[in-house]
Order: sequence, then structure tokens, then C-alpha cells
Amino acid sequence: MANEMWWRLGFFFSILVIMMLIEHRHPARQSPIKSSTRWFANLGLVFASSFVARLAVPIGLTTVAIYNQENGIGLFNLIEIPNIAAIILSLLLLDMVIYWQHRLFHRVPILWRLHRVHHADSHIDASTGLRFHPIEIVLSILLKLVVISVLGVPAIVVLIFEIALNGLAMFNHANIRLPPVIEKPLRMILVTQVLHRIHHSQRASETNSNYGFSVTWWDWLFGSYKSQGFKPDQALDIGLKEYPDAKQNASLWGLLLMPFKNKPSINQSNQK
Repeated sequence: MANEMWWRLGFFFSILVIMMLIEHRHPARQSPIKSSTRWFANLGLVFASSFVARLAVPIGLTTVAIYNQENGIGLFNLIEIPNIAAIILSLLLLDMVIYWQHRLFHRVPILWRLHRVHHADSHIDASTGLRFHPIEIVLSILLKLVVISVLGVPAIVVLIFEIALNGLAMFNHANIRLPPVIEKPLRMILVTQVLHRIHHSQRASETNSNYGFSVTWWDWLFGSYKSQGFKPDQALDIGLKEYPDAKQNASLWGLLLMPFKNKPSINQSNQK
């Protein structure tokens, strides 16, 4: 835990660089605008979110987990259970919570206002996996704080989960296409790039599917799995129809203000 920051930063930059290098050599799709323009906005949101989150929630998730363990707070700190069982159950439950968080951000109009910053990207690559509005990041951290405290999640699980959350988000948003011989069996366990691009389709029925960030099990279990889109992967219309201007969607200032501007909502249209 003393080296938590270095573990997280090491995995973050390693996975980001690897994904970007593969995208450069073997892109699945061509970006409608210069990648550097999108990267500036998307990565700018990462720094903005980190700054806002540090101000809003100055205490770290692992610090809370350690405090809970030392003071017997949370389910797994109150009952007798093998450490390995607590670790596995904590990982599964945290993963399921993030799945349902994602679904709620699509279904609740005020939350969709925040989440559409992510979906408005006119292209999808590893940087899109980091493109979230600072307020959405803060709300996600607060939710995880509650879950970690209620369950008594071990600190090591928090570290593993946060690394996996970032790493797999960059992986399944990456602008690559795995060979079918690898992609087909892999999607039985993990969310692949092809599956997640369906989630970023402009078709409402496809946007409201494949919510998982890591495994496909929750989508299978809760009826949101979609194996293929209306169009083939290479022809999918990515982004939101409400935001057709690719350059405008790559403005850092515009992304920060996007939740506060009225636009017809794909989320609201799905509820009609």
C-alpha cells in the first residue's frame, strides 16, 4: 500500500502506451479528426477529473479500506471468512456495482447529462476509456467509498480493482480489432473492443447494451448483452447524433460545459 501511487501510475502509463502503439500500427477504424486533437481533450479531462476528485474526496479509497479493517467496519471485517473468499467476493461485487452504476448513468436523465461527455466522442480509442466528466468521476468515487465501507473490502482488492478498472477501460476502448480466432472465445469472458464499440454506436438500442467494463457475465445475467450491431464493426456510426461536430466534441472546455447545456437526450428518447 505504501507504493500504491507508483503501482497505479506504472500500470496506467504502460497500458496506455501499449494500446496507443498497437492502435498506431493496426488501427481498426480511421479517426474523423487528428488523433492529437482528441487526445488533448480526452487526456485533459483526466487531469481535470483528478484535480476535482482530490478536492472533493481528499481521502483515498485504500486509506478508507485500511481504516475499516482496523476498526472492524463492513461485512467482511465482521464475519469469519477466509481472506481469499473475501478478496474474490469483493472483486465480483465491486464489478457488479460498477456495471449497475453504468446502467443508471444511461437511464437517469441528470446522470446521462454527465455520461454523454463520454459517448459524444466521434471516434473511439484508448483515450476514450479515460474520457469522463469530473463530476461523474466524483460520484463514482463516492459510490465506491460506500460499497467499500459496507462490505469491508480489503485494501489489496481496492488496489487491484482500480488498476483493472483503468486498464480494462483502455483495453476495450482501444482502436484495434483482435483476430476472430482470439476475439470470439475471449468475449465469453472479457469485454472486447468489438463488443464495446457496439455500446458506443449511435443506435439507441445498441448504446443501451454491453455495459460491462471487464467481464461480459453481468450483461449476460441481466439481459443487456448484444453480440453484434446492426452494422458490421467497421461500419458502426460512433458517437451521439446530437453531437455531430467531431472538432467541437474534442474541445476540453466544451466537454466540461456539455452537461450544463440542453440537448435532445438519447437516454430520454429510450424512455419514451
